[in-house]
Amino acid sequence: MAGRADAELEARERELEGRYRVLCGSNLNLDLTRGKPSADQLALSDALDGILAGDYAAADGTDTRNYGGLRGIPEARALGAEILGLHPDQVIAAGNSSLTLMYLVVDTALHYGLNGAAWSGETARALCPVPGYDRHFTLTEALGLDMTAVPMTERGPDMDRVEALVASDPAIKCLWCVPKYSNPSGCIYSPDTVRRIARLPARASDGFIVLWDNAYAVHDFDFPPPPLEDLLECAREAGTEDGMVLFGSTSKISFAGAGVGFVAGSPATLDRLEQRMSVMTVGPDKVNQLRHARFLGGRVREQMQAHAARVRPKFEAIERILSGSLGGLDVATWTRPRGGYFVTVDTLPNLASEVVSLAGDAGVKLTPAGATHPGGHDPEDRTIRLAPTFAADDDVAAATEILALCIELASVRTLRRGS
Repeated sequence: MAGRADAELEARERELEGRYRVLCGSNLNLDLTRGKPSADQLALSDALDGILAGDYAAADGTDTRNYGGLRGIPEARALGAEILGLHPDQVIAAGNSSLTLMYLVVDTALHYGLNGAAWSGETARALCPVPGYDRHFTLTEALGLDMTAVPMTERGPDMDRVEALVASDPAIKCLWCVPKYSNPSGCIYSPDTVRRIARLPARASDGFIVLWDNAYAVHDFDFPPPPLEDLLECAREAGTEDGMVLFGSTSKISFAGAGVGFVAGSPATLDRLEQRMSVMTVGPDKVNQLRHARFLGGRVREQMQAHAARVRPKFEAIERILSGSLGGLDVATWTRPRGGYFVTVDTLPNLASEVVSLAGDAGVKLTPAGATHPGGHDPEDRTIRLAPTFAADDDVAAATEILALCIELASVRTLRRGS
């Protein structure tokens, strides 16, 4: 498109603006802002209601209606291990939110010490791959940590950059990771990247931890699914197991607001977290843990295949429409994930905010430009995160067509200004 004559660009701009004005008068209300499961995905777990049929006894005889059991019931820990690819002894099963567990871990490391001295009393800094997960940034900022952005690649974080920063700056205390179907790029960390991440605590200052948020561990579109290297095994080989903390949940497997969250790590890490949890609670919701264990135990892949059948067509629609509308124009690139919940679209520099605004005026709500970067600021203003799962299939297609039009319109305007 950049090589077109000005007259051609002007004619294309008039055509696009005419189509855009029609859309603005259509009173559309389409939403691709948050990665929530759709109602038909949630319905896949309706059998949770009543599944216990009055039998509240866990496998070890625990009455799940009562207090106690800070690490969770055995079958819930086994479920977490199945999802995360670990051994049950490496897992704590907790309440419904893995984000709460992330807050607990970072707060413990900051104020009390997790695998070394507490971070407080010094300027602590987190490494944040970008584009990345806005809730990680919000949590980090809320706890008073500075954030240093590191670029993402197709193989995971730029490890040359990560290793150099960790080795040179003792204030860097943690690295955020979403290793499989990364939020929002959809990439899977390569085996080499995972092994290099596992070795980071040996390069870093005292108390460094890897925050391994494996939220989409089993959210595959293809079966058999692509593998992810075992971080804890790599860390065990490197002698850095105490520097790894892993997270997961059933929140996009069963009920988003009533699932089970998991945290995993070395024996020393779990002991320290249990000690902290003992002041905060007398035990998790073990009844809900038991419901999930009986519903999902041994059939996680079956459940995820049913999810994939509902989610995959929405991602295929995005790919089909963006390729058909923008392919060959050199005005945008986008990811083609094999699972997870997001697609990342990169516009020409300094256009993402304009595209999001144009789409909003046409009735399509998108995540704010910049949300994929610490502080909500994308220095290149080019990354847009799409979250198609919650919307109906037809709405995803309609919203993507509008997005493509807005990207081309904003690009033509910019190219004309520069011509």
